Amino acid sequence: MINFITNFGFSVLRLSTPIIYAALACTVTKKAGLLNMSVEGMMLCAALLGVISSALTQSVLLGVLGAMLAGCLVGALISYVNLVGKSELYLTCIAINLMATGGTTFALYMITGAKGTTFSYLASLAVPTIQIPIIKDIPLLGPILSGHSLLTYLAFLCTALIWWLLFKTRLGLRLRSVGENPHAAESVGISVTRIRTTAYLIAGAVAGLGGAFMSMSYVAWFSRDMVAGRGFIGLSANNIANGSPVVATIFSMLFGMADTVANILQLTDAGIAYFVKMLPYVITIVGMVVMSVFQIRRRKHMKQKAVAAAIQEAAAEKQT
Repeated sequence: MINFITNFGFSVLRLSTPIIYAALACTVTKKAGLLNMSVEGMMLCAALLGVISSALTQSVLLGVLGAMLAGCLVGALISYVNLVGKSELYLTCIAINLMATGGTTFALYMITGAKGTTFSYLASLAVPTIQIPIIKDIPLLGPILSGHSLLTYLAFLCTALIWWLLFKTRLGLRLRSVGENPHAAESVGISVTRIRTTAYLIAGAVAGLGGAFMSMSYVAWFSRDMVAGRGFIGLSANNIANGSPVVATIFSMLFGMADTVANILQLTDAGIAYFVKMLPYVITIVGMVVMSVFQIRRRKHMKQKAVAAAIQEAAAEKQT
């Protein structure tokens, strides 16, 4: 039983990692008033370039940086096409995802001659795992928290960094102001295009870390469509969290837990496993409905308070 608990907890953290990166990438763009549906494509391109970079340079660091660069390039492409070329954002993101699916397969074939995986063709490296001193020796808790990829721990550090960026820095203030009212932000001299481009570049770098985890930690090779919808699940976690990095991370872990349960059930009953894999999307729908209900009630309450305040002010003026 203890082994089951430790293995389950370890798997939850491991499977939550790429979802956390995807959710944080979407959080940054959401605060800038953009819906980043292309995070799936960002992660897929990053996963391929990370493997290629690490294989060519035999450096884990350069492999991870290559993955982040791939995410940034995709973000730059989207921002240019949408913000400069004035294309429709949703269609642009869909096109990027489709391009990433076909483009990575084509690039894989051109580089290795294979259409499925780089396993036997590129000697790519893996990000090392970390044994945390003291914590690793704690019964039950140690095997769950220690021994993960460095990128797993970095995902939780990124949660804190994104929160600090959004709520404690001048750039974060400008991101939020552009997201809330771009016209008002522009009227005080803030370049909406530059701020939103910056948001896409940051989101691309974060999504790149998620892609690097998939091809340099989860496994040590690239395979076609290996992101497998984790970018969309991260987008769902962000939508439920309504742009909060911490809440998005919590929901990402819940989705990672559902994924872990599905993997376990798949060993016993495939039908139940597929049902569990459907849960993240069901949770997203339910969460969005609940959030909408609360937001409607909140707006109604604020409207009632505003009306009451206006009536009181009118009555006071009448008495004077």
